[in-house]
Amino acid sequence: MVKEALAEAEHKMKSAITALEENLATIRTGRASPVLVERLLVEYYGSPTQLQQLATITVPEPRQLLIKPFDQASLKNIERAIQASELGLTPTNDGKVIRLNLPPLTEERRRDLVRVVHHRAEEARASIRNIRRHTHDDLREFEKEKLISEDELKRAEADLQKLTDRYIGKVDELSQRKEAEIREI
Repeated sequence: MVKEALAEAEHKMKSAITALEENLATIRTGRASPVLVERLLVEYYGSPTQLQQLATITVPEPRQLLIKPFDQASLKNIERAIQASELGLTPTNDGKVIRLNLPPLTEERRRDLVRVVHHRAEEARASIRNIRRHTHDDLREFEKEKLISEDELKRAEADLQKLTDRYIGKVDELSQRKEAEIREI
């Protein structure tokens, strides 16, 4: 019972880390990466669809993305979605493909992006702490219902705290790595 509760908590914490990794991947650094736009939602025949399902995204140059839609009719919608996004990029449309030129980051923009990274990392930490709190409540409930002893509760709490510390450490590591990537010129 305790093992199942801890295993479920670990699974949820892993999910929080995965979500953070995906979230941080969308933050623009100095280099072009298809990850920046592949999850962008584009209005396609009345339904929002991820860009990666509508087009091929390549990196012909270090600071440029090339988006080649499978259906030429979606070109304008892709262009609109990019302009409406928070990327701050202006697409260039030649009728067949869309080019996105990534300008070098200014120092002020780098600071803003670092703040965004810190904010998203704090959200992940809060998520992990919430998972710990819910699991801790479950463990206390087990003890209250006499399903586990007080000693088992103490051991489980210690294991839960170790698990929490390990995943918060992973969040810190991911955020520091992304921050270094942003500050790199």
